[in-house]
Amino acid sequence: MQAWQIQSTEGIEGLTQTALSLPDPGPGEVRVRLRANSVNYRDLSVVSDPAARGIALPRIPNSDGAGEVLAVGMGVTDFAPGDRVAGCFFQNWIDGPCTAEAMASALGGELDGVLAEEANLKAGGLVKIPDHLSFAEAATLPCAALTAWRALVEVGRLKAGDTVLLLGTGGVSIFALQFATLMGARVIITSSSDEKLARARELGAWQAVNYRQTPDWEKPVLEMTGGRGVDLTVEVGGAGTLEKSIVATRIAGTIAFIGVLAGGQVNPRPIMGKSLTLQGIYVGSRNLFRDMNRAIAASGLRPVIDRTFAFEEAPQAYRAMKAAGHFGKLVIEI
Repeated sequence: MQAWQIQSTEGIEGLTQTALSLPDPGPGEVRVRLRANSVNYRDLSVVSDPAARGIALPRIPNSDGAGEVLAVGMGVTDFAPGDRVAGCFFQNWIDGPCTAEAMASALGGELDGVLAEEANLKAGGLVKIPDHLSFAEAATLPCAALTAWRALVEVGRLKAGDTVLLLGTGGVSIFALQFATLMGARVIITSSSDEKLARARELGAWQAVNYRQTPDWEKPVLEMTGGRGVDLTVEVGGAGTLEKSIVATRIAGTIAFIGVLAGGQVNPRPIMGKSLTLQGIYVGSRNLFRDMNRAIAASGLRPVIDRTFAFEEAPQAYRAMKAAGHFGKLVIEI
């Protein structure tokens, strides 16, 4: 089978397409014919600087893939050949809080990822995908969608009528927009592009702020909420945004901190002074993935795909992620 591997520390130029052999699935494993991947910022970070993450080379990148089951190993009863499935970001996180064992089972990082024609994955690290989704759409779910779902539902405990602040129009933010709107919440979203903000309004955003035109965007957010602040902020911004998010969030509100893009130094006193909950979010469990998929199936929600690439064009997908011009998700079809 063909796969892409990170074979050097030269960034995107270190990606090489190569032929690999794959053994039969072992006990508790499932062999999947992958049909699509999606690219996350985390995947770009791994490809760009594997040494900084302690990644042993060669390594197959990407955490998010969907396809159909080809074969199952001994003891597997939940899946059968022909089932449409997606892999879980963490292969060892079934339910409950995250653990060190779960953190050590991330695809495309500690473990080989899914940018390949086939992969052997744990049966406990797979979910069946909603019938109405294509493989390309389903491949967007394991990281960005589940991160957004956990931020809103498990951490934010979102309810109808709440107000949510979303930063930017990448994969997590657009999924959060779709989920929050589905649940009857009001969404305020930021971007540097009026065109992207217009598209966000078409998806249901209540208010929009161009942060390039309004650098102190936390001020209009407060005005939009009558000085109260939002109930929940999904913080995925760049350096310095967390301080603004603290200002924009109401007393005793919640900030779901994705943190891959956020940076800078923050004074913790305003967090204490406003009794805020600041919770780090790193994807979610398999059972939470199943819950999310039930909601997607019941609502008929369809992920927003900005652009697709052929398998042979995989390096271009990472360059597109680096350029940060996308709205929604970038997908590689296999």
